Amino acid sequence: MDTPNTSSNDEALELTGEAFEEYLQRQENKSLLRILTCGSVDDGKSTLIGRLLYDTKLIFEDQLAALERDSKRHGTVGEDIDFALLVDGLEAEREQGITIDVAYRFFTTDRRKFIVADTPGHEQYTRNMATGASNSDVAVLLVDARNGIATQTRRHAFIVSLLGIRHVVLAVNKIDLVNFDEAVFKKICKDFRAFADSFDFDSIVEIPISARFGDNVMTRSERTPWYTGSALLDHLESVEVENDLAASPFRMFVQWVNRPNLDFRGFSGTIASGRIRPGDEVVAALSGRKSRVKRLVTMDGDLIEAGPGDAITVELEDEIDISRGEMLAGADARPDVSDQFAAHLIWMSDAPLYPGRPYLIKQGTRTVTATITDIKHKIDVNNFDHLAAKTLDLNEIAFANLSLSEPIAFDPYEVNRDTGSFVLIDRLTNATVAAGLVWFGLRRATNIHWQALDLDKSARGIHKGQKPTILWFTGLSGSGKSTIANMVEKRLHAMGRHTYVLDGDNVRHGLNRDLGFTDADRVENIRRVAEVAKLFVDAGEIVLVSFISPFRSERRMARDIVEEGEFIEVYVDTPIEVCRERDPKGLYKKADEGKIKNFTGIDSPYEPPETAELHLDTTKADPAELAEVIIAELKARGVLL
Repeated sequence: MDTPNTSSNDEALELTGEAFEEYLQRQENKSLLRILTCGSVDDGKSTLIGRLLYDTKLIFEDQLAALERDSKRHGTVGEDIDFALLVDGLEAEREQGITIDVAYRFFTTDRRKFIVADTPGHEQYTRNMATGASNSDVAVLLVDARNGIATQTRRHAFIVSLLGIRHVVLAVNKIDLVNFDEAVFKKICKDFRAFADSFDFDSIVEIPISARFGDNVMTRSERTPWYTGSALLDHLESVEVENDLAASPFRMFVQWVNRPNLDFRGFSGTIASGRIRPGDEVVAALSGRKSRVKRLVTMDGDLIEAGPGDAITVELEDEIDISRGEMLAGADARPDVSDQFAAHLIWMSDAPLYPGRPYLIKQGTRTVTATITDIKHKIDVNNFDHLAAKTLDLNEIAFANLSLSEPIAFDPYEVNRDTGSFVLIDRLTNATVAAGLVWFGLRRATNIHWQALDLDKSARGIHKGQKPTILWFTGLSGSGKSTIANMVEKRLHAMGRHTYVLDGDNVRHGLNRDLGFTDADRVENIRRVAEVAKLFVDAGEIVLVSFISPFRSERRMARDIVEEGEFIEVYVDTPIEVCRERDPKGLYKKADEGKIKNFTGIDSPYEPPETAELHLDTTKADPAELAEVIIAELKARGVLL
């Protein structure tokens, strides 16, 4: 059996019977503090955590032996033990001497239990740092005494503030490498206060430390007689954090509708905040329907009360329609419900954010489609100025408006971190691309309602002898999209059908004349055209859309805004060499000469369809033949009645 490197746990090992139960009870009743360590690269975050684990006697003998071996192989402190290796678990981290992933460690003292998150310092891993900060109570922000405040120090301090951490420790590390100079320490503290005092921190405590040698970590150091404050651990044991989720309004996302038999229907989830008891009145936030709690069911039996963190099944007195993604809330303190809100975004993807591009938004257990309608500003982490922006790149932070396909229930993030946070997900790759913090709901659309009309698109289409349909032609410039679309429309017109062609060049003379050819403008170009095409479908028309539409995401968006069966993607597949030879408008020549920027296929990407309904190879048939292929497809699909 492994044993710790000292006998600090001997009390637990020697106790038996009632004494052991009392010991466990004491451990259970200790408060828990979640700590984030952050800062710039090589400021000593992992070393500090390793030192805390070592000095609190929570390293087993086999771990210590492995640490000594690894220190000789990967260590960066000569013959000494490299405490950073206790936390840097990835081989890549050990080889490079950096932290890449978020590492969580647990330790305990006589006064408190701690979960500490060691987060990366490199700029490209800022997203990992934000993940660690999202559920922490205190941030220990490390600064290398030799280097002072760095850009990443500012960025991390801002993210800490943004994510609602109100208690910060400025740990000026490696104070031994500046000969324990008080003046160096005070200058760094002054520089930090110069920008951090504008943040909404409840406390900022500055401590000079040497994580490597333990100065001012566990106890006050004799080598800093000029420092009269607490050692780091003393402060962490005593800091009071306001995290009384139990006193907040009741909130629970429904994760699962529990229906084991015909006689029971409950709603399972984990309580985010507040307390609940049988007899309490609750409301389904989205529908507004009320009921009372009949039972609180768990695997261990019914509860008379449940609070934050409890996983329960709520049985209600009334049969009301509730499904996964709904939020149960206290009837006397409801959350906001809206399909539009303003939020801070931390962009976490290598691919840029483009307003108008559809993403999935996941908040609690609810997932709907969302688009960023407007980037109000992005934030310069060097001076925290607000900058105009049309896109966001990796690790950039912005304040933006979002529009959702369906309403969600939420609280502002500063009120409730669980119900006010969300992530954005790429719909094609399923990768998380952003973390978001809801600031407030937008009320500008609350007085706008759908006007009921007596005629619908089906009635209009039947009158025209057709089913409303979008024929979406996509392909490179010069592929023949417009030529084929024009021929198809002429054939349909001769058959007495009602059509309209939306051509990329023609639309840019009017509706989209304000847009250029950057990726962001291309996204907005397709969004607008898709909405117009949807209106033509509602009018009962067959609308032929001829646009390069280079991105799969936007073509998917155009498909999703109409009903199933109303969108036919036509991939006009022409090799770029053939398009160059045709070059009917001389655009390829200009692009090759550098006179046109962001030209698709040259210096801007084209993502060909993967599952188009029609794939037309223009090298094997002429446009007239391909037009007949499309007419035949429309007949086969019942579009032509």
